[in-house]
Amino acid sequence: MRIDTRLAERVKKINPSSTLAITSRAKKLISEGKDIVNFAAGEPDFDTPDFIKDQAISAIKGGFTKYTPSTGIPELKKLICEKFKKENQIEYAPEQIAVSSGAKHSIFNTLLALVNPQDEVIIPSPYWVSYPEMVNICEGSPRFVKTLPENNFKLTTEELEKQLSNKTKLLILNTPSNPTGCVYSRKELEEIARICVARKIFVASDEIYEKLIYDGQKHISIAGFNKDIYDLTITINGLSKSYSMTGWRIGYLGGPKDVVSAISNLQDHSTSCPVSISQKAAVAALSAPDDFSQKICKEFQARRDYMASRLNKIKKIKYVLPGGAFYIFCDISQTRLDSLTFASRLLEETFVSIIPGDGFGRNDYVRLSFATSTTQIEKGVDRIAAWLSKNT
Repeated sequence: MRIDTRLAERVKKINPSSTLAITSRAKKLISEGKDIVNFAAGEPDFDTPDFIKDQAISAIKGGFTKYTPSTGIPELKKLICEKFKKENQIEYAPEQIAVSSGAKHSIFNTLLALVNPQDEVIIPSPYWVSYPEMVNICEGSPRFVKTLPENNFKLTTEELEKQLSNKTKLLILNTPSNPTGCVYSRKELEEIARICVARKIFVASDEIYEKLIYDGQKHISIAGFNKDIYDLTITINGLSKSYSMTGWRIGYLGGPKDVVSAISNLQDHSTSCPVSISQKAAVAALSAPDDFSQKICKEFQARRDYMASRLNKIKKIKYVLPGGAFYIFCDISQTRLDSLTFASRLLEETFVSIIPGDGFGRNDYVRLSFATSTTQIEKGVDRIAAWLSKNT
């Protein structure tokens, strides 16, 4: 067998992560005792609340360790329906809900259910690193729309309409956004919805950061506007960011019955059910008052403001203040270094770990996470400033 025929074409289309070498190197340096400041984190640094962990322990002790229905236990689906109605003004029935092994899994299932070979999927750039690779696996065609800092990295209707074709099947929308932290307003989403309805374009609305939103802004779900856009939207969310449950792997989606039925069939024959114990933990999270996510949101806003105030003093770095999530996407073009070189040298020479922007579609940017303490933020930004003053 020839070596080039051993692997399926679909996996050959997947680009390796440009950040893997850096994150692996950072872990090695930490194991060697180096004092690494971690601005690369894609998860909250807070522990999962005890009341959620206690429910999981009770589930284990009570023997809730068997298979469940593939798309989630009824108790959890009911709570998700209530959450969507109360917080997002979206009415879903339990059969319109699919619980999965993380929001990433929900996104992947959505694309598998909707995207045919050669279908075009609109992806605003910068984008989360996995979006285009998932489209490639589905044999679709990613169609990137470059967004600009002067528009807070948000997709404009003018740019969207320019990119549409008779092959356009779906738009991936992420608000608040990873990596830019941009938050779409109601008016902006209404205009996007109008175009998608007119052209019968599906929307995969990734709302995983919805509870981490700052400056008094309100999260808006595009599916809540009217029946026309509701019938075209798959609303994707999870507990990873809002309840600091990244490792528990619980995501969920709501959408049209036929789409969710197809996703249910996919899940039946792939992962089957999400972890039973994690589902019980999710029930505890969604049953409780929303105190935890409100608390960490306030803390993240304070950290954002502190990191921004420190970055303001570095002339060679520019940024747009994020309205949500926990990242600052920094323009490093004045350094004349590409993002991978910048990130690699920063790690090796000053022990600060960041994420290069090339994986997000912007090689002149880097992503800094403020999911760490203010002490670490102070130390890390001091190191970046000193390094830039000497090396660029």
